[in-house]
Amino acid sequence: MVPSLLFEVMLIGLLGIGSQWLAWRYRMPAIVVMSITGLLAGPILGILNPEEDFGSLYSPIISVAVAIILFEGSLNLSFKELRDLGKPVFRISTIGAFIAWILGSLTAHYIAGLSWAVAFVIGGLFIVTGPTVIMPLLRQSKLNPRPAKILKWEGIIVDPIGALLAVFAFEIISFMTADDPDGTKLLLFFAASLFAIIFGWACGRGMGWMFETGHIPEFLKSPAVVIVVILCFTGADEIMHETGLLSVTAMGITLANMGISSISDMRHFKENISILLISTIFIMLTASLQLETLLQIFSPNIIGYVILMMFIVRPLSIFLSTIGTGLSFNEKALVGWIAPRGIVALTVSGYFSGVLQEAGYDDAGILTTLTFGLVFFTVLAHGFSIGWLAKKLHLSMEGKPGTLIVGANRFTVELGKSLQKAGLPVIIVDSSWERLRKVRESGLNFYHGNMLSEQTEYNLDTIPYEYLLAATDDRAYNSLICTTFMPEYGRTNVFKISPFVEGKSTNSEIVSKVGGRILFDKKFSMDDLTDKMANHYIFRQTTLTAQYNYKQYVEDKDPSTVFLYLIKPSGQLKFYSEEMRTVPVVGDTIVSLTPPNKEKAKIQAKLETNRNNNQNGNQN
Repeated sequence: MVPSLLFEVMLIGLLGIGSQWLAWRYRMPAIVVMSITGLLAGPILGILNPEEDFGSLYSPIISVAVAIILFEGSLNLSFKELRDLGKPVFRISTIGAFIAWILGSLTAHYIAGLSWAVAFVIGGLFIVTGPTVIMPLLRQSKLNPRPAKILKWEGIIVDPIGALLAVFAFEIISFMTADDPDGTKLLLFFAASLFAIIFGWACGRGMGWMFETGHIPEFLKSPAVVIVVILCFTGADEIMHETGLLSVTAMGITLANMGISSISDMRHFKENISILLISTIFIMLTASLQLETLLQIFSPNIIGYVILMMFIVRPLSIFLSTIGTGLSFNEKALVGWIAPRGIVALTVSGYFSGVLQEAGYDDAGILTTLTFGLVFFTVLAHGFSIGWLAKKLHLSMEGKPGTLIVGANRFTVELGKSLQKAGLPVIIVDSSWERLRKVRESGLNFYHGNMLSEQTEYNLDTIPYEYLLAATDDRAYNSLICTTFMPEYGRTNVFKISPFVEGKSTNSEIVSKVGGRILFDKKFSMDDLTDKMANHYIFRQTTLTAQYNYKQYVEDKDPSTVFLYLIKPSGQLKFYSEEMRTVPVVGDTIVSLTPPNKEKAKIQAKLETNRNNNQNGNQN
């Protein structure tokens, strides 16, 4: 056991974030790593038992964390994303959820051996997937936009619906089994659900109005939203248990569709908070399980239930509900397979386990074991299979690292052509149709629009591109692009052409301090690169060998050479910058912009050789 509660809080955070890092480092599903870490620290090694140690604070901490996570996810649900997807998302969230509820309840009764009452409660709860498990999978799997958006919308919308279905089933059961049935409770349930939606909408509109009118200063916006989210959740949940999840979802969707400029800044803050909460909550939940619960998971009735839920109930509900929606068979197959359960299922089932047992349903004692069995096996199976299955179904954007270049000019066109020649995805974005003329003629992918506009956000698919290069002739715009997209691409993957121009130090001193790493070298501004292109500089590709190492390569180069990027034998792409710490080794291919002198000499030598051969031939 840990020496103090403070030490336990520290250890939970360390294990959670450490699991996230380990998953990122070795490209494993984060939720799988977190689950295994929690089990090792909790029931297996007995180091942690958060539920026992935190006491009465345990449930409120979990509930508030789930509310914030669900709100963060719903903050990404803009209705503009639903172009061509509104029908399948609506069908899956309604008809599909209903089918999954009925089939899941039948499976729980006949396979898991639960009574009808308990089966219908747990059947409603198990339709949920949720952002706590879906978002980490989508981050790592790089699905095509259509299935990715469907899974995201379903996970966030169905999360509160599942909890409400469980409450609704319990209220129906209580009504039907009561000696003196009273419909007041059912009416109260529907009234409380309606109130939760209206309350969430009001909180969202109220916060949006205060942001737009300047009633909240910038430094208080994110903290204020967190507190209002907790208020929104608690206010609804105190009236009817589990309606708080519905309320925060309504609040998030309302804010997401108000078109408030500062929402994007808050979204990045919420994403960071959400990752921290998911990491710690998963550790807390899995570490709080009992060893007996783990052993019970492997009983035949639970394994049979989990297998049917994964291979029959979920695929059938998706295929039936999406008939006539325009989804391809492959898309239905992928969406029908991916349905990992997470935090909401674990927390709500724990609540109903106690409530149902108090109501006289003794078989409800197995709910925690049943829930964790479904959570663990779905997290494991879907976490490891999503990438492989997406590739097999041709629904994956996984591949060689792509590059998005902002700014169409002679240099970026040639840079794009060199990347394309190396087999790397590339796209050039510019708001000028005239500047894009050379890009169109070259056959490169392009997008006509302003990189910072809202339309671009919804119309340009950025999933295939890991790197962003800001290479316009406007130094301030380049820095603004980098600052805007740094949270999305990561600090090490966003670059800008050097803002330093000889004789123009005033703006450069300011602009250089704003976002993005300097691309290639500080001394090569956009003007310098344009001049080199005008002077017929050439893109040269060189592969290092044991006989020709990096030191020799650098020594042979002209001082005016621009080292652009290198490609590892594994396909990894590295752009040169002043902060690049990678030292090229044997097998690496380096692309540089070199003066034409050597090329001219080679051409001249070849012409001389041909001339001599011709002369010798004539003499013979």
